[in-house]
Amino acid sequence: MAGLIGIGVGPGDVELLTVKAVKAIQNADIIMCPASNENRPSIALSVVSPIIDKSLNQEIIKLIFPMTKDKDILEASWKKNAKIMAETVLKGKNVVYLTVGDPYLYSTWIYMHRDLKENYPSMDISVVPGIVSIFSFASKVGISVAEGAEKVAIIPSCYDLSSVKEIAKHSESMIFLKDGRYFDKVIEVLKESGFPDNSLFAIGQDLGTENEIIRTMTLGEVNNESLTTKYFSILVVKRV
Repeated sequence: MAGLIGIGVGPGDVELLTVKAVKAIQNADIIMCPASNENRPSIALSVVSPIIDKSLNQEIIKLIFPMTKDKDILEASWKKNAKIMAETVLKGKNVVYLTVGDPYLYSTWIYMHRDLKENYPSMDISVVPGIVSIFSFASKVGISVAEGAEKVAIIPSCYDLSSVKEIAKHSESMIFLKDGRYFDKVIEVLKESGFPDNSLFAIGQDLGTENEIIRTMTLGEVNNESLTTKYFSILVVKRV
């Protein structure tokens, strides 16, 4: 049956795919995946490649999402890719769209799904959730994301340090996602916001891959060395 399924492929480890996600991918006529440009590989596709059955000859379509903060360019790419999805489904194809982590946490899927619901209300669309890096990382480090009445803040990037400082004053745990190139600037802000030196500090990059790096220490032990230059990184700091 023709339809579209948004699939969260998790943080990078193929073994963390859900059974439902694997079945949906293997039953698809067409697999769509995001990439920043034509010459860049799709991280989401690389996660699921071990479970793709080459004998099925499934078509793989790479959708381009430019790495920019220009709102007009972003909105144009969302609309263009949503249209590609819709036109493919309307041709009678069963389509899956892969996204790292979960489709509803800082994902391009959110914007395309919104467009599709508005312009193609009768289209059959469903979503398969994925494990997000927050919980994969917590399991590796052995840290509780939250307990009791603790408040957690999730920060998608560190461009606005003034807002980070204010949020830090009211949170027991802070989780920084996506743009590790800005993590170095966060440390001073955290200290200024009242996070004590004995706060648990953990950082990871390339989770679930052979290049995975995880470091744990206290906030006071963090020095001036560059923490990470990777875009797909995670940083967790927690009061103890």
